[in-house]
Amino acid sequence: MKIATATLGSTLAFAAALIAALIAASAGAAAQQVTCNQRDDVLGHLAQKYQELPVAVGVTDRGGLVEVLSTGDGKTWTIIISSPDGEACMVAAGEGWRALPRADTRANTRDGPQA
Repeated sequence: MKIATATLGSTLAFAAALIAALIAASAGAAAQQVTCNQRDDVLGHLAQKYQELPVAVGVTDRGGLVEVLSTGDGKTWTIIISSPDGEACMVAAGEGWRALPRADTRANTRDGPQA
């Protein structure tokens, strides 16, 4: 029997819910404010002002694009969600972004790793 793994859609839905919860829990007014504009303008602003570039991306089950942008050293990061019509909203930002190694999902079987 294989252990069920989450689909991309449900994983991104969870990530979006987590982001919403983080925003709601934030005490600062600036962190609660969501700023939206055309995606190219948002990416240009983040690249110019903070030197942030995309480091992770995923597509939601509704066709949206979730992107994590960060500086090369991870000092700052921003998460944006773009709609299919090109509007992008900055939904979270912070400091200290660290990429984690991907887990080997092949190890999630009863018989151990698959070749």
